[in-house]
Amino acid sequence: MHGAPGPGPGSRQQAGVERPRKRVSGADAAAQRAENALAPRIPHLLRRISALFAPHRSTLVVTVVLVLVSAALSVVPPLLTQRAFDDGLFPAGGTPNLSVLGVLVALMLGVFLVNALLGVWQTWLTATVGNKVMGALRVRLFTHLQAMELSFFTKTKTGVIQSRLQNDVGGVATVLTNTISSILGNTVTVIAAFVAMLLLNWQLTIVAVVLMPILVFAQRRVGQVRARIAGKTQESLSDMTAITQETLSVSGILLSKSFTRQQNEIERYAEENRNQVRLQVSQQMSGQWFFATVSVFLSAIPAIVYLVAGALVFNGTTDITPGTIVAFTTVQARLIFPLLGLMRVALDLQTSSALFARIFEYLDLKPAISDKPDAALVPSAGSDGGRVEFDHVRFNYPDAGGDARPTLDDVSLMIEPGQFAAFVGPSGAGKTTVSYLIPRFYEASAGRVMFSGVDVRDLQQESLVSHIGIVSQETYLFHATIAENLRYAKPEATDAELVAAARAANIHDTIDSFPEKYDTMVGERGYRLSGGEKQRIAIARVLLKDPPVLILDEATSALDSLSESVVQAALDTASHGRTTIAIAHRLSTIVGADVIFVVDAGRIVERGTHAELLARGTVYASLYARQITSSLVPSEAPERLPAP
Repeated sequence: MHGAPGPGPGSRQQAGVERPRKRVSGADAAAQRAENALAPRIPHLLRRISALFAPHRSTLVVTVVLVLVSAALSVVPPLLTQRAFDDGLFPAGGTPNLSVLGVLVALMLGVFLVNALLGVWQTWLTATVGNKVMGALRVRLFTHLQAMELSFFTKTKTGVIQSRLQNDVGGVATVLTNTISSILGNTVTVIAAFVAMLLLNWQLTIVAVVLMPILVFAQRRVGQVRARIAGKTQESLSDMTAITQETLSVSGILLSKSFTRQQNEIERYAEENRNQVRLQVSQQMSGQWFFATVSVFLSAIPAIVYLVAGALVFNGTTDITPGTIVAFTTVQARLIFPLLGLMRVALDLQTSSALFARIFEYLDLKPAISDKPDAALVPSAGSDGGRVEFDHVRFNYPDAGGDARPTLDDVSLMIEPGQFAAFVGPSGAGKTTVSYLIPRFYEASAGRVMFSGVDVRDLQQESLVSHIGIVSQETYLFHATIAENLRYAKPEATDAELVAAARAANIHDTIDSFPEKYDTMVGERGYRLSGGEKQRIAIARVLLKDPPVLILDEATSALDSLSESVVQAALDTASHGRTTIAIAHRLSTIVGADVIFVVDAGRIVERGTHAELLARGTVYASLYARQITSSLVPSEAPERLPAP
């Protein structure tokens, strides 16, 4: 296969949307602005976030009503407090009126109880809606990623994708669950409190709110800083997830242990962790001085109100009563938390906008390969059923440079139904690429790939792939039982069908010897099994699918000679009666093929049977002779010369 090399450990993978970020000094404003310009810009972001709540309109309406009622009730106690002071505790006659006071206290307690019950109900509704929206968003993103073409995943670290699904979606959870109720509740509370303050005394109201515009401006500046830090934090989390996925998988652990690189991996993770800690601290501390200043200012207002009220009373310019002062400061005190809540929500929205942008950035990716609106099903079995044809096909991998030679160049071939066709040639010649184009994992750059007489671009990809079974060199098994791995091909398969497929793949007796038989856990990627056992389970899985076309991509090249002979016998059984396409490294496995295609530098340079190609004495004969020579082992080692 001729493709772009993968990244080395620790490198940042480019996937079209993953951009390299420089960490710049906060003092370098120009550099910071340049970095911010790299952040994803999503049109109509707020509208798209709002659309996520559309399926929950009825619940949101109930929530809004509860919020409005609760917020309106929250300003009633201060007004009752005024009456309690002026009419109950200190009436004009001078003697407390206990009956009036009792009624007012009872009303206050009733308001508090109703508000508490409404708050519980409101919290349940908002938590339900928020978590449903978050869950739907996560599934939507996962579904969209399933539709992406193979090249997207070859260019993107698995850990980066996992971070989008887990860290980014999880990072907006608080906004999704609390934003609506917080904005509505705090807004109504602030407005109601402001009206109540005006009704109580307009002069004191001016004193209480005169500096609010300055606070709003400061809050906006803090929000911009927090949004920038949030974006960096999520990128760092992506890097940490990628490192974890790379190094703590079975393959990664084996690699690091084999090269004694554990300490290097620890240092790499620790370095990114230090960066994450720094960013988390910066994110939590950003705005703390702002909120501290706001808290001090708002908390100091009652003292200022007392001073102003005293001056007004002293000058005789107002008839403020003690009850009015107490009620006013009570309302003003109740104004502090809603105002802080609104400011925090505004900051959270600005912070979460970076996370939402990253999520929608992935959702806006367009799959490079998709079905046409009128795509058809693969035709039912007929004279063309299972025929594979390449008609002057040319192909370059999407990330190949403009001056790179084509991976496949003007390839034309025909594989008849039921034929056993083999592709051989040096490494990087383009053999595996042929197997990728047949199920349309990649799109031909030019020419046509035909399946059962129809251009694959005119077929539904799901229907196309359902007619093709693939056994690759790198067998992938899930961390599940053998039975569950087999049923991945056919979920409704009976136990008898599993046994039949396993027998055909020469693996049943081995499975039957395990203590838990088909309920044996295979371990991550099947590491509890030998290479030959994994490969035969993969063959059994394909046999359970029972496709008319079988692709074998160097399915035995990584096995020892004993395992190879057992697996090869299973492959011979699997290929019987099917159109079989084998990409072969060991030529001894395809000597009985109906047709052999010799691929070199992206072109088919020879084709024919094993005997015909040997008789020509050219490329294939040379490859075969080299393999035969390299497989010969001297029967006797030369004697060691005696020491002088």
